[in-house]
Amino acid sequence: MKTRILLVEDEENFGSLLSNYLGLSGYEVVWKNNGATGYSTFMQTDFQLCILDVMMPKMDGFTLAQKIKENAAAIPIIFLTAKNSKEDMIEGYKAGADDYLAKPFDTDLLLLKIKAILNRHELNTTKVDTK
Repeated sequence: MKTRILLVEDEENFGSLLSNYLGLSGYEVVWKNNGATGYSTFMQTDFQLCILDVMMPKMDGFTLAQKIKENAAAIPIIFLTAKNSKEDMIEGYKAGADDYLAKPFDTDLLLLKIKAILNRHELNTTKVDTK
């Protein structure tokens, strides 16, 4: 079974490119272009990871992350955003981010971060299940 990733990114070209790139890298990607549809999609489907932009229409990424964490506290979240100040990064981690990458970023680095986060998440889930 492929790992399913929710990608919420409002920039059409970037969202399409990243969705295709992750798909070619072996992931099943569901891409939504605003926070509100991203949240409703999250509530209807099981995902193993969420990749969120911060500045989006209808619901920003920080709010979306908080709502996701309220419903699924263990789901890993990566922010990919142009908002790269220290304050923005702190807000992202407070909202529940596992990682925070500023645009532009290296796609190979993103893939490595995804694998590391999913491996950690799998190990933590396994530990919880065996008790």
